[in-house]
Amino acid sequence: MSRRRELTRYVGARLLLAPVMLWLIASLVFLLLRVAPGDPIDALLGTRAPEAARTALRHQLGLDLPLPAQYGHFLVDLVRGNLGESLTNQTPVSEIIRQSLPASLELGAVALVIAAVLGLAAGFSGIARPEGKLDLAGRLYGIGTYALPPFWAAMVVQLIFAVGLGWFPVGGRFPPTLVPPSGSGFYLLDSLLAGNLQQFSGSLRHLVLPAATLGILLSGIFDNALRLNLRRALRSDYVEAARSRGLSETRVVLRHALPNALLPVLTITGITVASLIGGALLIEVTFSWPGIAFRLQEAISQRDYNLVQGIVVVVAALVVLVSVTVDVLVALLDPRIRF
Repeated sequence: MSRRRELTRYVGARLLLAPVMLWLIASLVFLLLRVAPGDPIDALLGTRAPEAARTALRHQLGLDLPLPAQYGHFLVDLVRGNLGESLTNQTPVSEIIRQSLPASLELGAVALVIAAVLGLAAGFSGIARPEGKLDLAGRLYGIGTYALPPFWAAMVVQLIFAVGLGWFPVGGRFPPTLVPPSGSGFYLLDSLLAGNLQQFSGSLRHLVLPAATLGILLSGIFDNALRLNLRRALRSDYVEAARSRGLSETRVVLRHALPNALLPVLTITGITVASLIGGALLIEVTFSWPGIAFRLQEAISQRDYNLVQGIVVVVAALVVLVSVTVDVLVALLDPRIRF
């Protein structure tokens, strides 16, 4: 069987498994919300509301139906692309996600770039002199940034650069004195396309601290991955063969060892996207960043079943999409992979 046919079968199998994974995740979230302590009616009306009002609202929201019936309605709506309405304000869940998702994607994209640049630079720093001071500093950086609690690091950054030095805002996404740019919801892009430097500067100043904090915390993943795979590549037979041909060490590292060491890092990138979701939750809450993770935290505290389910399904779909894309890219770039 040719490699093209093997790759086609591999991609097809991954695409067929994606809906199954989304169904499992959606079903798990549905069940966990129903068995978890608390009642959404209490969050909406309070515990002292009249029983008649509680019963009427429960019937209106469909929460008085048997659990299998609720699950059936949930799956039918999900297949139709209908995520329902928020229980707290009756706004369509899709509209809330549409408004919040660009903020998280903008934060995550900038943080991912920062994480990749810092992590790869730290991972490559100790190659010239293994076990030297620079190599030791790179190891400590990778371990330290990976181990820091996100909420603690975010508060320290706020205290130093926002409260102490006053260089950046403490939180929020945009200055309250300006009108946010309209368009796609990506403030940096929208303000650039509109040519409004004041809006661009305002959105950038609010983005710097949360993106830098999240990027630095995730950079340890790239540092450790590149350091491990690059050292393994430098001890391989093809690198020794390149050295035996009289090639310089710089050319051996850049032309032979580094490309092979970066392939596993590409796979790590897909995993990092999933880490962005968990890390972004604490970062967005600490910096009051109005992204999808911040909305998820609000929805959980308010027992908003529909909003929690919708956000989790959309985020899971994004993670699955990125994972499949990364796997296909690695398969295309690395001919050693067999399916």
